[in-house]
Amino acid sequence: MIPAAGVVRSPGVSRARRIRDRAFTAGVWACGAIALLPLMLIFAFVIGKGAAALNLDFFTKEPNPPGVPGGGIVQAFIGTGMIMGLAIAFSVPLGLLTGIYLAEYGRGRTAGFVRFIAEILLSTPSIVAGAFVWAVVVVAMGTFSAIAASIALTVLMWPILTRATEEILRLVPDDLREAGLALGLARWRVILRVVVPTAGSGIFTAIMLAVARGMGETAPILLTALGNDFVNTNPGAPTDAVPLRIYFYAGSPVVQFHALAWGGAITLLAAVLVLSITARVLSHRQLKRVH
Repeated sequence: MIPAAGVVRSPGVSRARRIRDRAFTAGVWACGAIALLPLMLIFAFVIGKGAAALNLDFFTKEPNPPGVPGGGIVQAFIGTGMIMGLAIAFSVPLGLLTGIYLAEYGRGRTAGFVRFIAEILLSTPSIVAGAFVWAVVVVAMGTFSAIAASIALTVLMWPILTRATEEILRLVPDDLREAGLALGLARWRVILRVVVPTAGSGIFTAIMLAVARGMGETAPILLTALGNDFVNTNPGAPTDAVPLRIYFYAGSPVVQFHALAWGGAITLLAAVLVLSITARVLSHRQLKRVH
């Protein structure tokens, strides 16, 4: 049969190319499985060790004295919530405003200096941030506190929010900015009403990634919050946190505390996983929305 004029038949894919494609696809899936294997093993090991400690008392009661079975780490959950709440209140506005400035206005030496500071803090060990805040805040206040711990976490979370916000805002097409300016809106109104809402899910993703980073830190909280065996709601006093309770109980000679440490590890691991997975999903949606 003679093909019609103007119709071009594409040659079929050769068998060798199909084999190579399937081989590379299988290799990619195998590499992904190998990369996930350590994470799944860790998750299964932690669940096996600490699942028995997860009950109502674990989330509602304070630790029992050594030798008395039961108890929980409610003071650690309350302390973590208070410390992270203050850290979010400090770091999110500062990080978003800095990121907006760098993306929309940052062109001179000041912007370059701010970017340099953010890059340095991104690679700074968390214990260094904790030692710095201990020397500046804890010594000045004369006591360990949730406020000092939240400031230490702010030092770690701010550069993540700043750099992520800047990069996300740069993905917003300039056509949207020009359209807003063409309608007579001031530049700050265009940023507030057009640019930031367009990048909203991406900014929220950056916030969750920063929270996940801060939630799992132990060294800066140890140097600034110290810990507490009892429930504390005063941000100016020593406060407990889940990472601290895991650290203290994991090294305790009291066997009954080991299960509580593993239970705390399960809750912390689950929280970080949920935040990270949600952030990835929202990041994927943001890229599809922008492009």
